[in-house]
Amino acid sequence: MPEFTANTAAREIHKLSELCEKSNKIDPELYDVYQVKRGLREPNGKGVLTGLTEISTVNGSRQENGEIIPIEGELRYRGIDIRELVKGFTNSHRFGFEETVYLLLFGSLPNPQELEKFQALLGFSRKLPNDFIEDVLLKSPTRDIMNAMAQAVLAMNAYDKHADDISITNVLRQSINLIATLPMIGVYSYLSYRHFLQRRGLYIHNPKPELSTAENILRMIRQDKKYDPAEALLLDMALILHAEHGGGNNSTFTTHVVTSSGTDTYSSVAASLCSLKGPKHGGANIKAKKMFDDIKANVSDWYDDEEIAAYLKKILSGEAFDRSGLIYGMGHAVYTLSDPRAQILKKYTLALAEKNGRENEAHLYKTVERLAPEIINSNKQTHKPVCINIDFYSGFAYSMMNIPEEFITPLFAISRIAGWSAHRIEELTTKGRIIRPAYMSVATDQEYVPITERK
Repeated sequence: MPEFTANTAAREIHKLSELCEKSNKIDPELYDVYQVKRGLREPNGKGVLTGLTEISTVNGSRQENGEIIPIEGELRYRGIDIRELVKGFTNSHRFGFEETVYLLLFGSLPNPQELEKFQALLGFSRKLPNDFIEDVLLKSPTRDIMNAMAQAVLAMNAYDKHADDISITNVLRQSINLIATLPMIGVYSYLSYRHFLQRRGLYIHNPKPELSTAENILRMIRQDKKYDPAEALLLDMALILHAEHGGGNNSTFTTHVVTSSGTDTYSSVAASLCSLKGPKHGGANIKAKKMFDDIKANVSDWYDDEEIAAYLKKILSGEAFDRSGLIYGMGHAVYTLSDPRAQILKKYTLALAEKNGRENEAHLYKTVERLAPEIINSNKQTHKPVCINIDFYSGFAYSMMNIPEEFITPLFAISRIAGWSAHRIEELTTKGRIIRPAYMSVATDQEYVPITERK
């Protein structure tokens, strides 16, 4: 039996990884031969239809005479246009995330009495189990806040006497509890990382039941508990816009897949959290922020179109930033001409930038938004419409609220759990079959060789 050290083990794993990669690579041409929809996408990029939902509508094109025509992006929560929903909140200068959660869960907007009762229920439910903070959130600090949140959600299973009950009444109880407590789990996970790994002071603020989710997040994450009303309203807006986005996005589809197996709510939410953290999904908002930080550091004149364009070309060619060849925040799987969430967030982000005296940064963002589509199309030699997505301005918005970079994707999760909960209940109520798509085997048959005859 060979003996390993850390160095020899690492070398052996490196050698084995080459074999592993070689033996697990599928010839890309076979996908065309067998007409397999990679990524569950049609050749034109449109998603393969895998289910039905009444929770939200996401649309970026229409079909006319067999041809797909790009249109301005549409997003509807339970049939209500997101623009009209946001307008209703902003015109009356009130927070709207809690009302949005009610709409997604129950299918209609609450009247004043229903809303007041639901807000009180969320406030009451913002209680973590006794000793949960000390025993779970402060015991295993990690810089990956999304992983910390997933671990904490799974740990909550042990505190629930009815954890495995998937009746709608019980799942709704669990969902409301998780929607109410995930902001605390996220904030306290970040504060644990901040204290134990960054060696900074530790403080734990309790939420106030009478405050909105956005207000509580800002209050809990700041040592002095102070926040500007304009910041809270912008954060509330971001939570509303991230709350739901159809059944086909990666994390929500994960909710449907995992729920269809009959598993418990905590496992379902943890799986969706793990999906969301990926840089191709929810983690893209951090990538967009880091990209702009890189642009700011390497472009000397933020008002020089030529210098900005030249650097964007470097990013696209893989010579700059993370060498991925991607301009983050540009393009979307569904939206073509515009992402309505991005347009709404842009409006309120730029308004706060003007108030905070950050017009130079705002100009840079607007310039990149204007130049990037043409640069991308020129690089790909196409003429397809390319629009900004919600990740584009979200980093700028969060930076003006002094939201730590490590907490940006967790904020996405704190919002999106509203949609996940609605989709989980829809999957359970519909009582569909376990989701099990087929994979075609293209393996070559081989004979078993006795160990004494193997070379």
